[in-house]
Amino acid sequence: MRARMKKKQRQHWKLVFVNLILILVCFVTLIPILYAFSVSINEQNSLLASDFSFIPRNVTLQNYQKVFTEEPVVLWFKNSLVLAVSTVIISLGTGIPAAYIFSRRRFAGRKAILQLLILLYAFPSLLSMTALYKLLSPMGLINTKTGLIVIYTGTMAVFALWNMKGYFDTIPVEIEEAAKIDGASPVQIVLRIVLPLAKPTIAVTAMMVLIYVWNEYIFSINFMTGEQTYTLAAGLYSLQATETSGNWPVFAAASLLVSLPILIIFFALQKNMASGLTSGGVKG
Repeated sequence: MRARMKKKQRQHWKLVFVNLILILVCFVTLIPILYAFSVSINEQNSLLASDFSFIPRNVTLQNYQKVFTEEPVVLWFKNSLVLAVSTVIISLGTGIPAAYIFSRRRFAGRKAILQLLILLYAFPSLLSMTALYKLLSPMGLINTKTGLIVIYTGTMAVFALWNMKGYFDTIPVEIEEAAKIDGASPVQIVLRIVLPLAKPTIAVTAMMVLIYVWNEYIFSINFMTGEQTYTLAAGLYSLQATETSGNWPVFAAASLLVSLPILIIFFALQKNMASGLTSGGVKG
């Protein structure tokens, strides 16, 4: 009896220790966010000054007001939203059917195509910059949202394919065979059985695509010129510009504000992202 009590106490203290470590890690990861918030409510642009204090001496919310009144952040938000939504829809619309086909069908060249796609995806995006510019320039897609959507979709559709294929491989084929015996058509099997089971991975894939487009900087700054066509990533860079001329409090305020939509969507999808194949099968 005493041995069991001692074992429970050891497990209890181990759990307390692990929780303390996790709380410490969470606090450390929040330091940059707290630092940005401190800068955003600082009345003075003293980020690089020797007298900078983590707790501002003069607190103000004018920097958040300047984000909407003095800078075209709303326009940048609209540009990024159009790019993100379009890329998510097209990437999932092409990646999910392709993933299902590659998971369930066996045809000549299947492995070669998958290996080629993952090989192309492995190369750094910077290597394709010149080639993409020469391809899009004759079609008049430089400095247009359509051109960026083509680039983003070409990248994230491959990611969606591989991510979804791995999940489809875990869905037992017997479930689909049982549905066929009950008279379900292939379309009904996909829409009513496979996709509901794959909801967690669809949510994760959509979230990853959204985060990629929302934060992408290299292509947006090189293929889009002018404040009217900037995305949020390119626009935020223009706010801080250089270490001496940038308005750091406004930059910090804008950075925090543009992160809110991603956080809201993440918490909205958290239930689907946390659920797995087993729970999806029980609900089905």
